Amino acid sequence: MYGSRGVGAFVGGRTSAVVLGAALLMTGCSSSDDKGAADAGAGITQQPKESDPFWVNPDGNAARQVARLAEDGKKSEADQIRKIAQQPVAEWISPENPEEQARGFTEAAEEADRTALLVLYNIPHRDCGQYSQGGAADGDAYRAFVDSVAKGIGDRPATVILEPDAVLHLVDGCTPDEFHEERYDLLKGAIAKLKGLKNTKVYLDAGNAGWGEPDQIHEPLKWAGVDQADGFSVNVSNYYSTEDSIAYGKQLSAKIGDKHFVIDTSRNGNGPYTEGAADERWCNPPGRALGETPTTKTSDPLVDAYLWVKRPGESDGECKGGPKAGEWWPEYALELAEEAG
Repeated sequence: MYGSRGVGAFVGGRTSAVVLGAALLMTGCSSSDDKGAADAGAGITQQPKESDPFWVNPDGNAARQVARLAEDGKKSEADQIRKIAQQPVAEWISPENPEEQARGFTEAAEEADRTALLVLYNIPHRDCGQYSQGGAADGDAYRAFVDSVAKGIGDRPATVILEPDAVLHLVDGCTPDEFHEERYDLLKGAIAKLKGLKNTKVYLDAGNAGWGEPDQIHEPLKWAGVDQADGFSVNVSNYYSTEDSIAYGKQLSAKIGDKHFVIDTSRNGNGPYTEGAADERWCNPPGRALGETPTTKTSDPLVDAYLWVKRPGESDGECKGGPKAGEWWPEYALELAEEAG
């Protein structure tokens, strides 16, 4: 019921990161050169490293859909979904075997001479009981989760988006007061743990351009340890334009020591949805489009990257005919790609 919702939970059935990493290395689906190497089924390649250093998973849901469509002779649809499959998207680490997942993704990325883009979304009392509710059972379980992720990453390059909505929901009133102190402590601890790694960058999530004003969240971000992070993320799983997201990020940055930030541009090509019930506009809105492709060349010194944090084609939740949060929705993926032109 909040404008920042729709981050989407990891759901079961995704390929094990350990199996994935081993398979990529054994089959030669990753490469150290800038062109990368094609996956046998979908022909997915790495993007040029100088503009986009992040790893493209050649066995992601979009790549699999490309392969299926090509096999069925649906070339035009395959070409549309390829717009998603050929771009690096974040890997959302689930609570099941987090060390193995982090190791598998970062090993595969390192072998391709790229950086793994990861999301941690397991804070206790997550998503205020909505579509992506859940998270770690308690503070100790969350600390163990973060420790496992850190161990899996090791010294390999990784960029981590930390806990979408976690600070925002402390500010907007949907997370009960009795959980606030612990959440701040958990976020500070996670930043410290991850920043203790040799080659890991951390961006603490800071909401989006549509929910409120930077004055409402800049102090909570400091309490959550943003000073020790590389910066913050905005527009995760949301649809606000890149222009509006830059403006919001700059206003917020000025209040927290000119911290840099990253923007989720995965689905903001047509901006936010403005029809229907206001508290459901964030959830699988029709007529949306892929946004700017991921890159570190943003032409703005404060904006470190445009990223696809939300995985385009995965559902926000069981609304507007969608499957459960985080599940792949082929029809929606195709719409996002087609709307992008």
